[in-house]
Amino acid sequence: MRQSLQFSRRDLGRLAAQFGWTSTLLALGGLVGPVTLPRLAQAAEATANRRFSKPAKHTFKFGASGFNEQNLQIQKSGQLFFARDLEDRTDGEIRVEFLGSNQICGQLDCVQKTQQEITQIFSASTQNSAGNAPYYNVLDFAFMFPSRASQYHFFYSQASQKLLREPLKRRHNIQFLFTHCELRGIMLGKKWADRPNVTKLEQLAGTKNRVTGTQLGRIAMELLKLNPVPIAWEETLDGLRQGLIDGAETWMGAVAYANMTPVVSQAVDLRFFCGTEHTAMNAKVFDRVEGRLQDAIMESAYTAQVHVQGTHEAALHEVIGATNPPRPGTLFHKHGVRVVELPAEEMKKAEDIASPMSNPEPWKVWRDRLGEWAGGVDIYKEIHAVAREIPADKPVVNVEPRRWWKSA
Repeated sequence: MRQSLQFSRRDLGRLAAQFGWTSTLLALGGLVGPVTLPRLAQAAEATANRRFSKPAKHTFKFGASGFNEQNLQIQKSGQLFFARDLEDRTDGEIRVEFLGSNQICGQLDCVQKTQQEITQIFSASTQNSAGNAPYYNVLDFAFMFPSRASQYHFFYSQASQKLLREPLKRRHNIQFLFTHCELRGIMLGKKWADRPNVTKLEQLAGTKNRVTGTQLGRIAMELLKLNPVPIAWEETLDGLRQGLIDGAETWMGAVAYANMTPVVSQAVDLRFFCGTEHTAMNAKVFDRVEGRLQDAIMESAYTAQVHVQGTHEAALHEVIGATNPPRPGTLFHKHGVRVVELPAEEMKKAEDIASPMSNPEPWKVWRDRLGEWAGGVDIYKEIHAVAREIPADKPVVNVEPRRWWKSA
């Protein structure tokens, strides 16, 4: 259920000045239905009193890039949920100061700020984080994941420890906690509004599209002749509005939470590599925390992962409108965004062109490099196999949650 906020952003800022942004946002996240300013003030005061009733043993700054209470109502990627759960689970021994709305870091540098301990926790897409922590590229081989369900299955698996989390910790000082899961497509701007729906891959060839920080994503786009153009996430909206680019490689939830729906006409569901808005922390900070609090962090990460798996899948259908056609009342329906599903033969053509399985040579350098960093394995082959341990048509909500760091 989305909230109905009966006050302005300025009013919210006044409350935050009195009770703190984190307490105010945590209080807001716990309210449903119509939220008046007096009701929020009462909840924020109670939240602040509870949070500061005793000294914290550890205070973590959480740099959440552009996320805030409004867009987390759209993309349910769990950042505030995790902060609240961790504070509750540790009875205030760990306090989290949430710094969203690009207050302390943005999509491209949040990982770096956490590596430097300017923040202790961060949230950003793994693709944008790959610029400063290249091992994140391991998730971005084209067509490695056939579905959102296969993504969640991988992140819950013990194999993700060996293939993702341990190398990321060893090479980049990052403790990967949890993530939202979508697959990226090409979100075409308003210059495509009066054109028929894309039905063939060749219609996209030659278009100019914004790309994230991922090196492997660029390989896929170049193979598909999608002309990757590096543009900061914050500048993508203007690029689409002014027609400076044809589209952007991103996922549908990102279009909605970033208020891009008014400038996107066709959401082409290409599903060609990961869209993963994850939360992680500085690994050395994690290792310094007492063992029982480490356990609490992991349990809160697991709980947040389960929360995101269910609530974001619902949001895709009920809030965003990532279906063909979008449900009435969703953001895509309101703004006339058409969800375009390419025919099966066109998707097979794209996979044949760009997948390392069918076209291995363009991927060889990165495949060897990432495999060496992971300890001498064929990293693409290993993750590709895990992603296919479940049926391709398995619903996301039927993927079994598992504590990935524990033996079965």
